[in-house]
Amino acid sequence: MRKTIYFAGGIVLLLLAGFSLLFWYATRLDDEISLRFEGKRWSLPATVYARPLELYLGQRLSAAMVEEELLLSGYRQGLQLQGEGSYSRDGGLIELISRGFHFPSGFEPSRHLRLRFSADSVSALSDGRSGEELSLARIDPARIGSFHPIVHEDRIVLESQEIPPLLRQSLLVVEDQNFYRHFGIAPLAIVRALLANIRAGSRVQGGSTITQQLVKNLFLTPERTLSRKIKEALMAVVLDWRYSKEEILTTYLNEVFLGQDGNRAIHGFALAGQHYFRRALNDLSPAQIAMLVGMVKGPSLYDPRRNPEGCRQRRQLVLARMADAGLIDQETFHAATAAPLLDSAGQSGGFNRFPAFLDLVRQQLAVEYQEVDLKTDGLQVLTTLDPRLQFEAERNLLETIGQLEAEGRREQLEGAMVLSNRDNGEVLALVGGRVPQQGTFNRALQARRPIGSLVKPAVYLAALAHGYGLASPVNDTQVTLTGENGQAWQPQNYDRREHGTVALYAALANSYNLATVQLGLALGLAAVTETLQQLGFPEEIPQLPSLLLGAVAMTPFEVTQIYQTLAADGFYTPLRAINAVQAADKTTLSRYGLSVEQRFPSEAIFLLNYALQRVMDEGTGRAVLASPLAGLRPAGKTGTTNELRDSWFAGFTGEHLAVVWLGRDDNRPIDLTGAGGALAVWMKVLAAIQSAPLVLTEPPGITWQRFNRQTLRPVILGDSLLLPVVAAPTQVPAVEGLPQPERSRPPPAPGKGLIDSIRGLLRQTLSTQ
Repeated sequence: MRKTIYFAGGIVLLLLAGFSLLFWYATRLDDEISLRFEGKRWSLPATVYARPLELYLGQRLSAAMVEEELLLSGYRQGLQLQGEGSYSRDGGLIELISRGFHFPSGFEPSRHLRLRFSADSVSALSDGRSGEELSLARIDPARIGSFHPIVHEDRIVLESQEIPPLLRQSLLVVEDQNFYRHFGIAPLAIVRALLANIRAGSRVQGGSTITQQLVKNLFLTPERTLSRKIKEALMAVVLDWRYSKEEILTTYLNEVFLGQDGNRAIHGFALAGQHYFRRALNDLSPAQIAMLVGMVKGPSLYDPRRNPEGCRQRRQLVLARMADAGLIDQETFHAATAAPLLDSAGQSGGFNRFPAFLDLVRQQLAVEYQEVDLKTDGLQVLTTLDPRLQFEAERNLLETIGQLEAEGRREQLEGAMVLSNRDNGEVLALVGGRVPQQGTFNRALQARRPIGSLVKPAVYLAALAHGYGLASPVNDTQVTLTGENGQAWQPQNYDRREHGTVALYAALANSYNLATVQLGLALGLAAVTETLQQLGFPEEIPQLPSLLLGAVAMTPFEVTQIYQTLAADGFYTPLRAINAVQAADKTTLSRYGLSVEQRFPSEAIFLLNYALQRVMDEGTGRAVLASPLAGLRPAGKTGTTNELRDSWFAGFTGEHLAVVWLGRDDNRPIDLTGAGGALAVWMKVLAAIQSAPLVLTEPPGITWQRFNRQTLRPVILGDSLLLPVVAAPTQVPAVEGLPQPERSRPPPAPGKGLIDSIRGLLRQTLSTQ
């Protein structure tokens, strides 16, 4: 009897010890679950958007251009509109229903818009429901990328009230019918699955509840061991005890894995709806909901693109379960059975479509945000990227490189391009290589190459800011310099000729090396390096004479910053790729507004930009005269480096600035000048984007004067040059013994009325040039 009592007592003690150990372990699991569930459940990547597409009457835009951007934004095409994010096109008529979007200025709801196009412009814009004419409309921006944590998971997190009832009910019917009745695990389901697997001799049925699946996804590794299965069951019970069923189900709907997009894992039904159907979750049809619910069992096995037949069979099973449960009627069941798996072509939209531009966004965000913030906090980054211009830059760069390779039997030719808004410094497009989606080397931001003659405007700007004029005589004659090592440096013109005394503007227009070196040495190298830094180059530059011919390495982006200051009339405007940053809850964290600083006299900048227009009229950029861009009167400069290793062009119109570089990654010669290579790319891109003409703003201190072509002295009539001059210039030092230009001495005045008449005639003549 005593032994029995001892034995029973031992059993009780063992049970108490076991329950104590189980309680202690459950407490630890509770702490682990609480830490994850009540803290940050997911590392949400920052999402990057292009600029929104703004539409207005008279806008230079074709129906094809708008359609291309709609497709990039994930809009789906159909004969009839099917909710938000859908459009239809009939020739020059486009109807669409935009998506609601949270802009920094507030939430903008979905709109039904009707657009008509004529002669590649918007001829009519109206509300599709009321017929009211609109002067302006805005379409939600394309989602172009994200900054992922190491695991490369992505999801769109929804609240419980945002989940469609049909999705919620269909998932429970298929995956866990007793979800609201069990306590985290379903013992009978486990036993039933175990018996089925034993009979089949393999795993054919699972007994896991949705709660267990969530535990497995959030807290555990995928290994299949008894200890892990026990831990899964215990954690499911703890999770069910501590949190509501609604919270568990909502978390599961946001967490479940539903496919792969390259190296990006698609998690949650909301992102899956966007990925497979280009639809918001509340816009999914019963057939589409059934497909996604069916994919929970095996996203790879039932992928609609890799295994359409398997996916269709699985969807049919889910639809049958939905019908049996009374979630859909027979008419809906038959319609869903006949529906295609995907109502649009494969998603070829813009997600991480522009990696070079995303590099710039990340670089500029790093000034204010830590890397971990970009990968975990779910930030929304609204950028300046113009998808239409980006497409044109990519297409024309690739096409022109292919033509240049074919014409000259060249190989492995590479390129980069940066396109910005002339007025505000917004980066509108950025191409890092001939095949933008391949490779990790971003030539627009990382390829540092000598800039050649692109440096020359800085030399001539320094001269103009120190009192020189466009007609100032400079010597284009041989110069020999001896370095500290005793070696002689003897620069040459591209044509190997000397051109004697030439006007300052002509030396720039024709890119004369000898004249530029003579002028730069007369100014002093310090004046040139200071000008480059004032233009926007942030680094120290060695003051060597070879600098005057471009022996300074820059990236295309750094060159763009320098020319941005020239294009913006001497105002330094930092190039920016970001407009605003929003938190995950849509509150605005940062705005990146326009910042300007005047760094050069407006008169000097006007004279230089006029000279850069003459580059395109009569100098190294004159090929533009035979192109569709001739009427735009662009300003620009070609650049070529030693042995024809690099081909550069930088130029701007009234609306856009673009810098193009061509070369090889191994730095071998490409046998192309700036005019023969980069300028060809520039012209094709600028013609494709339909830019505006350049009309230089003439400062009050500018007047116009004629100069004798041989003596470069002021004259009234005769064979002369008509050039802008500063009305009251400062004295300029003579260059290499040449006489001082007499710009400060006006020609004899035959009478005020006659002078005014001549000036009016000259201005009228200029305006028609």
